[in-house]
Amino acid sequence: MATLFIADLHLSEHEPAIVAGFLRFLRTDARHAEALYILGDLFDAWIGDDDPSPLHQSVAGALLTLHQQGVPCYFIHGNRDFLLGRRFADRCAMTLLPEEQALELYGRRLVILHGDTLCSDDLAYQRYRRRVHNPLIQRLFLALPLRLRLRIAARMRASSSEANQHKSARIMDVNPQQVVLCLQRHRAQWMIHGHTHRPAIHDVDVDGRPAQRAVLGAWHREGSMIRVTAEGIELLSFPF
Repeated sequence: MATLFIADLHLSEHEPAIVAGFLRFLRTDARHAEALYILGDLFDAWIGDDDPSPLHQSVAGALLTLHQQGVPCYFIHGNRDFLLGRRFADRCAMTLLPEEQALELYGRRLVILHGDTLCSDDLAYQRYRRRVHNPLIQRLFLALPLRLRLRIAARMRASSSEANQHKSARIMDVNPQQVVLCLQRHRAQWMIHGHTHRPAIHDVDVDGRPAQRAVLGAWHREGSMIRVTAEGIELLSFPF
């Protein structure tokens, strides 16, 4: 048996090939897994559980079917879908996890997270993150009419894309010290995250002990997953 991890699909109506690839993944690889963990940015944007998008309905139905087939699904919020709430999660039969979660899998201790909290050198993003994660601001936003929320979300995505064009690659990657601190905090041997869109497995030194950091790829031109079994941890890519 295997446990699967994915992140950064950025599903939207404008990318039907990625949506089709994800639904196919749920019918094939995920169906034979022991569990599926989605580590954020499943959707390219999320403006509230009351959005009647056909895409959301299709994804919820597919995840519910996966659950009914005996495969539990767990979700950690990303920087694009941090407003995804319990109402939608219940429709999917999906369990919401905190932003960092320790797991014991096949004799290994792992910590999983989306990964944006590790990018501490990007001070502007971290200020933005603290602001939009304020519960009061979230309640005010979700109280707005759906049409207005759509316009605000579109402007925010455009502003984020423009700002990222002027940031160095180093600033938008993880801070090595934050990686070590997170591994220490959870006494973990492995870390799995997404967000940076730089798929790789890195060796990390934690107080003289070897550890590893596995980074998921984004689903742009192909799918990306991490497969954890009793034999090892694999980073895999596959066509849609």
